[in-house]
Amino acid sequence: MTETRGWITTAPLAVASVSALAAFAWPLVFPARIDDGDIASPVIVVALVPALVVAVALLLDRAVDSAKAIALLGVLAAVGSAVRIASTGVGGMEAVFIVLILAGYAFGPRFGLLLGMLTIATSAVLMGGFGPWTAFQMFAAGWVSAGAGLLPRVTESRTSIRVTAMLVAYGIVASYLFGAIMNLWFWPFAVGSTTTLGYVPGAPLAVNLEHFAAYTLLTSTLTWDTVRAVTTTIGLIVVGPIALSALRRAKLDRI
Repeated sequence: MTETRGWITTAPLAVASVSALAAFAWPLVFPARIDDGDIASPVIVVALVPALVVAVALLLDRAVDSAKAIALLGVLAAVGSAVRIASTGVGGMEAVFIVLILAGYAFGPRFGLLLGMLTIATSAVLMGGFGPWTAFQMFAAGWVSAGAGLLPRVTESRTSIRVTAMLVAYGIVASYLFGAIMNLWFWPFAVGSTTTLGYVPGAPLAVNLEHFAAYTLLTSTLTWDTVRAVTTTIGLIVVGPIALSALRRAKLDRI
C-alpha cells in the first residue's frame, strides 16, 4: 500500500517536473521568436503554472501529512528565505543551497521539492521580487533540494566525513547546473542571433547548445556559479555535520 501511494504521488510529480523542464528548454526544440521576448516570457510562465500547481498540491496532499512535517517545513522555509535574502546580490552567493541540500538529504526528495519552492516563493514575497523568473526559480531550487534527497543513504556516525564529501560534491554540481538552467529560460531572448553566444531560431540542436554553453560559461559559470559553489562548499563543511545531525533528530520519516 505504501509503495502504491508513493508511486501515485511520484509519477505526477515527475510529469510536472518534465513539464517544467520543457518550459525551460522549449526553444531548443521549437523555434522561438527572439523579437517577441517580452511576450514569450509571460506565455511560458502561464504554461508553467499548471505544473507548479500540480506539484505543490500533490506534495501538500501526500508528502506533508502531519503537523510535525508542516511545522518543520515552515521553519526551514523561513530559515531558507532569511538566508537567501541576506546573501542575494552579494557577488553570486547563494547560501540558501546549504539549507536546501541538507534538508533534502535528511527528509527526502518530495519534502525537498516543496521546501525549495516555498523558500523561493516566500523570499520573493518578502523582497518584492516576483517576476517571470520566479516560477522558474521555484522549480530549479526545488530540484536542487529534491536531488539531494535522491543521494545514497549513509547513516553511520563514523562516516560523517563521507557524507559531507558527498554533499559537497553534489552542491558543487548543483550550483553550476542551477546557473545553467536559470540562464536557459531567458537566453533565447537576451542575445541577438548574430553572435556566437546568441540563440539561432530553427538552427540544429547542436548549434544552439554550443552557443548556450559559451554564453553560460562566459556570463555565469566562471563568476556567479563559481562563487555559489564555493559558498555552498564552505557552508556544508562548516555547518553541514552539525545541522544534519540536528535535522535527523527531528525523526521525521523521509518522504
